[in-house]
Amino acid sequence: MNPPRIEISLTPALYEYRSIREHHTTVAVDILRATTAVCAAFQAGVDEIVPLDSLDALDKYRKLGYLRAAERGGKKVDGAECGNSPTEYLTMNLRGQRMAYSTTNGTVCILRGSDADRTLVGAFANITALTQRLLDDPQDLVILCSGWKNDFSIEDTLFAGALCQRLMTDEMYTTTHDAVHMAKDLWLICKGDPYGYSLRHASHVQRLIGFGAERDIEFAFRNDTCPIVPVLKEGRLTI
Repeated sequence: MNPPRIEISLTPALYEYRSIREHHTTVAVDILRATTAVCAAFQAGVDEIVPLDSLDALDKYRKLGYLRAAERGGKKVDGAECGNSPTEYLTMNLRGQRMAYSTTNGTVCILRGSDADRTLVGAFANITALTQRLLDDPQDLVILCSGWKNDFSIEDTLFAGALCQRLMTDEMYTTTHDAVHMAKDLWLICKGDPYGYSLRHASHVQRLIGFGAERDIEFAFRNDTCPIVPVLKEGRLTI
């Protein structure tokens, strides 16, 4: 039996052009900050998160008792109870809460991958738990990077390279996909320091520094701070 294959879609706009279409897993990635924040929210005790690709439905969920978390352009949306800061979530008591969540890129990315057999949320915050889940139940895999407004981002590609490096050890997964080889090479170039490499090169890092989000940036590049794997089922993220 051949090992499962890996592809990377470097932006949501490229997802429709993937080769892997039949039974597969999609891992949605938005390191700065949506998928890191999702992991942090579950670590803080939230019961479920409803990802939304627009702000229009937030008021409906408020009436249903959901906490509203929303961000656009890196800043919290007026009227929402919180934005998408993972370090803020970890200071909150979210036990038993339900969250309606909309961000510039990340929630669009999560919903874009919802046609897969299973859609998982990935970040450095849960990389070891995610790797183990994918090794325990191997299946063709598409790593879907959110990027920034359908453009490429360094931080998401670094994570994709790190995940591929782990999964392809001992030939548990395989690839013929150029983006996988590129992402793995970028991961090797950063020499295990995605935080330092991204501080120097990533445009979204500089954008968030301008908003005073340094703590979130540093946290987003730390491994295994939230060792849980959120799964999208029927439009809701749970663990």
